[in-house]
Amino acid sequence: MFLRTFIALLFIAVPAVAQQSQQPAPTPADSQKDKSSEKPQDTADAQDKKTTDDQIGKSKLEKETGTVNDRIFEVLPNYGTVETSKSLPPLTSGQKFRLATAGVFDWAAYPFNGALAAISQAKDDPKSWGQGWGAYGKRYGESFADNSIGTYMTTAVFPILLHEDPRYYQMAKGSFTHRAYHGINRLFVTRTDSGHDRFNVSESLGNAVAAAISNVYHPAEDRTAGRNASTFGLLILWDGLSNELKEFWPDIRCKVLHKETP
Repeated sequence: MFLRTFIALLFIAVPAVAQQSQQPAPTPADSQKDKSSEKPQDTADAQDKKTTDDQIGKSKLEKETGTVNDRIFEVLPNYGTVETSKSLPPLTSGQKFRLATAGVFDWAAYPFNGALAAISQAKDDPKSWGQGWGAYGKRYGESFADNSIGTYMTTAVFPILLHEDPRYYQMAKGSFTHRAYHGINRLFVTRTDSGHDRFNVSESLGNAVAAAISNVYHPAEDRTAGRNASTFGLLILWDGLSNELKEFWPDIRCKVLHKETP
């Protein structure tokens, strides 16, 4: 019984082995062909994974606008920053207002305006408000209103009316001087919704209107051309410093905090 089973298995196995031995060995060209046929799928999978990874941790606003709120020094808000120099699809009016609102009511805006109010309190500016917690409250409201109105005017109202893109596109590469100039230059040159460059009317006109509106809540002694010019200059200054921080923060994050990604 055992012998008959062994002979039967032998007759089955020998032809199979012979047939396998007759098959030609794969050539390098065949191997290369197999690998090349797998590359498109592998590349597509890698791209899909990268796209998915890029979206992890992003808010709905960031995904919709192509921006990233990579907080500067882990604290200061960084809304409206685009980590590329390439043009993106234009923002809708609603998205521009949402970007402005996110910056105005971010939690870090409250201590920032509190610090500015404390400086004004120490300088007793304006003098008619005097000192004390009541006076500090007025100065806090003044600072919050100045910066909030300026943000809405330059990020939402005028960009909507003039079809300008309020986002900041990082240069990210190049010399320090070139990148620093890029940050300042964005105060005067901006992209339109159609992707072209032109004079940044929203920045200048928006802050000028914000300074003019501030006369409504500033005391009578402050409703002067000099004070309006000072408010306008401070709003431009904050925007310029903000651009520089947005441009160089990725380098600081990498070299000082040793973090490659936000």
